[in-house]
Amino acid sequence: MDLEFWDSNIELINREKLDLLQLDRLKKTLINVYENVPFYKKRLDECGVNPYKFSNFDELEKIPFTTKEDLRINYPFNMFARPLNQIVRIHSSSGTTGNPTVVAYTKSDIDVWGDIIARQLFSLGLRSGDAVQNSYGYGLFTGGLGLHYGIEALGAIAIPVSGGNTERQIKIMQDFKPAAICCTPSYALYIAEVGKEMGIDFNNLQLKVGVFGAEPWTDQIRMEIEQRLNIDAYDIYGLSEVMGPGVACECTFKNGLHIAEDHFIPEIIDPSTLKRVERGKIGELVFTTITKEGMPVIRYRTKDLTNLNYDTCQCGRTHARMAKTIGRSDDMLIIRGVNVFPSQIEEVLMKVKEIEPHYLIVVDKRNYLDYIEVWIEVSEDIFSEKMNALEAFESSIEHKLYSAIGINIGVKLKEPKTIKRSEGKAKRVVDMRKGEKP
Repeated sequence: MDLEFWDSNIELINREKLDLLQLDRLKKTLINVYENVPFYKKRLDECGVNPYKFSNFDELEKIPFTTKEDLRINYPFNMFARPLNQIVRIHSSSGTTGNPTVVAYTKSDIDVWGDIIARQLFSLGLRSGDAVQNSYGYGLFTGGLGLHYGIEALGAIAIPVSGGNTERQIKIMQDFKPAAICCTPSYALYIAEVGKEMGIDFNNLQLKVGVFGAEPWTDQIRMEIEQRLNIDAYDIYGLSEVMGPGVACECTFKNGLHIAEDHFIPEIIDPSTLKRVERGKIGELVFTTITKEGMPVIRYRTKDLTNLNYDTCQCGRTHARMAKTIGRSDDMLIIRGVNVFPSQIEEVLMKVKEIEPHYLIVVDKRNYLDYIEVWIEVSEDIFSEKMNALEAFESSIEHKLYSAIGINIGVKLKEPKTIKRSEGKAKRVVDMRKGEKP
């Protein structure tokens, strides 16, 4: 396979040169925040790191982590490293649990963001002139506009559909003939479901690539999407506080997500001890931005759990690759002393071919003990079976879950289309212990 590159000087750079580039950009970033962000000036003074004399990566570990709570405390503009007359865009989280987190971009930041995503879309085989249906939400959420500017930087055609109105999405797929679609993986499954009801044969469309992110998803879900939409499905990763989508993205080999290490320095820490883990071990991902002007973040705790691979990829790219996230350290369920991640449950479920890729994990207490149950949709054919056959099927899934995870997880089969669909991020867990309702 003859591989092409958006910027081979950066994508194929050797580790020694990349380290020097990162160190230079990191020092400039530390000087930037020291001079322009009182929060970071205080942090650097307290930990004894002099940004003007910064000379090696070991010093980075002396700097305390930045958390989402730090951003909320400094709401709305106190983390900005540029005056408002140099800020051209502001994005924000929903702020459902207090002040939202606010992020800012200069004109240079927007240009860099677009170039990073263009590089990634190019690595997936998309080219100038290809139409890309962007079904991420536009607005304060970074997904829609982040991908939009990257599509345009590539020279491709942006179709800014945003989320929702699924039948219209499918009509646009038919009429505008996009080569790619960008959305959450759960919404891609919903599009496939609605398309099937409409009698659409996705094999007849020109869609060939899906760029999916904003929520964890397993390789089993990838296979479902690829089969139902007749595309290659790729994972893109990002978070608003660091930049938005595009911090990392898979290549066509689907063997980890290439981190744009010329713009972001990754670390993996143990979320309990807050110390760096051995290379290759799973832990919490931490990022330091090294090219952002408007609002850099230093050692930002993502809460996402993954590991890093520094070997050169089959595609030739040399930047570190992160594995698909297995969940978040703050999404971990502790059931009778056992750590359970939703992704572990999904991985088991998606191997059961008789069930639909729609499920809900419900956590509650029974007789003062934590109890976990999974509601799973099945097809009409399965649901119409006799009661004893359904009970046997439920028991077989419960056994698979116990074998994989080590605790008893109840299974309740549901009729088709009874579990709520999502046009954005899917809600997979309802914790009734916290007053949530399914």
